[in-house]
Amino acid sequence: MNRRELLALAGALGLAPSLARAAVQEKMDGDATAARDAYLYALPLIEMATTRARLLKTPGAAINRLSHTRALSDHTARWVTTPNNDTLYSSAFLDLSKGAGTLTIPPMGKRYYSVAVMDMFTNNNVVLGTRTIGGEGGTFTLVGPGQASTGPNPVRIATPHAWMLIRILTDGGEDLAATHNAQDGFVLKGAAGGPIAAYAARDAKPADYFATARALLASDPGPPTDLKILRRTSAFLGAGPFRETAAVDGVDEAKMITVFAKGRQVFTGGWSYPRPNLGDYGQDYLYRAIVALQGLGALPVAEAVYLKAAGDDGAGSFTGDGPYRLSLPAQLPLDGFWSLSMYEATADGQYFFTDNPLKRYAIGDRTPGLKRNADGTLDLWIGRADPGGDKTANWLPAPKSGPFAMYLRAYLPKAELLDGRFRLPAVVKV
Repeated sequence: MNRRELLALAGALGLAPSLARAAVQEKMDGDATAARDAYLYALPLIEMATTRARLLKTPGAAINRLSHTRALSDHTARWVTTPNNDTLYSSAFLDLSKGAGTLTIPPMGKRYYSVAVMDMFTNNNVVLGTRTIGGEGGTFTLVGPGQASTGPNPVRIATPHAWMLIRILTDGGEDLAATHNAQDGFVLKGAAGGPIAAYAARDAKPADYFATARALLASDPGPPTDLKILRRTSAFLGAGPFRETAAVDGVDEAKMITVFAKGRQVFTGGWSYPRPNLGDYGQDYLYRAIVALQGLGALPVAEAVYLKAAGDDGAGSFTGDGPYRLSLPAQLPLDGFWSLSMYEATADGQYFFTDNPLKRYAIGDRTPGLKRNADGTLDLWIGRADPGGDKTANWLPAPKSGPFAMYLRAYLPKAELLDGRFRLPAVVKV
């Protein structure tokens, strides 16, 4: 019902005009809150379905079959937001509804890798890799909800459908051939998947968005611990009749996520640090929605810490020409590697690499030719123009125009980075 219809109903029930208006306003506010919460709850499912459809359009891709990227991501890579430029990706969407699958991981030695299996709500149900199982490899059984486990090393997945995302460290260039061999050693087996239904994207009309959300929830139900929000939003996400309200038409997804994201980020000393529940969100539906939009596929903090620079506006966005400087200690507290990535910001709140004359999309501890200071510390220079001289070796190019953002990734972080004893220096305008 719209506002006029609600007022007419309140009048028919004998409410005084002032009470009727108050009751209607409360009803409208309740609908708006429920519509907002339903939108945020469903966004990870929508983003996963969109990513699945995009991946399945690539040649050779299929359900329960690994697809490999053979080159490091660059400015043309738009299949997932905030990609990294350190690892090659191998990816597969899983369908375990017809039975368990198996994944064989080859011996990886000392080369860093991780195999993240995310349920359709983007929770990392498991990360198999250097940190958790080491470099010897093995065979693992992927088991869906309610299935018996009969294979080796069973891994429970919370939803019948899931996303497997493999990251393998590479130095690029001459190291690519060895990295490709490592990719080819991963073997995924599972029942052949059927056709995937067409789903609406996050920018669809509200009614179409919620129709897709309902279909996805029917395919991959939420856990029992989500019953409270599912009951409260049943008019939008439930199995019963969909209720058309003014609140639904008032949902502005881009504005909503932007406002919530800015309100959610807390910058300490020039950086936004991830929450401890990154990658396994529980009932933190707002944080889960923000990460689904801005960093889909994020690993848990034990595997990698993602730090976002505060920017010129204090909310993560840089708009100046530079130069900016980031001064880093000789060694960061981690057992893996680190990189600082440059992204151009899109109007809908996503981030992708930007074209630049160096074809350098990130800079890190493995970047060849970096010039360190006499004490081992490192000054990185960021800006739209080449800073010149010796600084060029340490230059991370920004977009030629428009806002941009920077993320620093620290893989296999040590305790002092996780618990806040170590804080990164801020990016400063020079």
